Amino acid sequence: MLIGAHVSTAGGLAQAHERGVERGCQAIQVWGQSPRQWHPSRWKDDDIADFRERMADGPIKSVVIHSIYLINCASTDKDIRRKSATSLIHALRTGDEIGADGVVLHPGSAKGEPNEEALPRVAELVKHALDESDRCPLLLENTAGAGDTIGRTFEELADLIRLGGRRKRIGVCLDSCHLLASGFDITTADKLAEVIDRCLETIGAGRVTCLHMNDSQTPLGSNRDRHAPPGDGELGPRGCGAFLSEPRFEGLPVLFEGPGVEGKAPAKADIDRMKELRRNGLRARRRREAA
Repeated sequence: MLIGAHVSTAGGLAQAHERGVERGCQAIQVWGQSPRQWHPSRWKDDDIADFRERMADGPIKSVVIHSIYLINCASTDKDIRRKSATSLIHALRTGDEIGADGVVLHPGSAKGEPNEEALPRVAELVKHALDESDRCPLLLENTAGAGDTIGRTFEELADLIRLGGRRKRIGVCLDSCHLLASGFDITTADKLAEVIDRCLETIGAGRVTCLHMNDSQTPLGSNRDRHAPPGDGELGPRGCGAFLSEPRFEGLPVLFEGPGVEGKAPAKADIDRMKELRRNGLRARRRREAA
């Protein structure tokens, strides 16, 4: 498991890599552009080359891009769809340039329409973005279930994969906070195993290629996306330890998005805590196997 966090790209990609190293990350997540505006950011060629060289030789083994929250692939508004497509294509092409393991996407919101009517619109835009890029996977993130958001169930994610032509480049990013908030009890290793069984049976083996390890400020089924530092929320040390030691997650990037224990962006203390929770989770599993 490659433990890491979302890091700032202020100053460029090489600076983002340095921040990850300083925090003890084995994986990092970055924005593909400013999350507060549609205008795409373009990194310089020498910055990209420097970043790729650092990735080839350094302790960080995975980078993931998170697409901006302004994107709504389910929208019926032509301008929003155009901007969403442009931003998503830019993120995927940037992923191609920097060797990213994926672009994480919140599928969107139906805005009052039945989700089943919005799903084909999401899939249409996803297919278009994949056609306009080369290699980088697109990772659909499960949502907390607030409002009319799409992706709160494994069935909806499976429908998007099917409508997207079951392309190999379409994967899934599972967020622990969102799972709990949308009604999946993952507070123990056994309960998590049952949920992951159901997930993989529904969306297909091999589709989950990235993880977000966020604890939750709000309880099971709250449908509210409120992150807490790992071990400090409703999942608690046991739930987070179970998530971080789930055998089927081995080898995947697992990223904390914040806010961390310092009340802002993830810090080294948060990464250290995740590693501690993983060790505890692995020990608990070994004890159970030996009993």
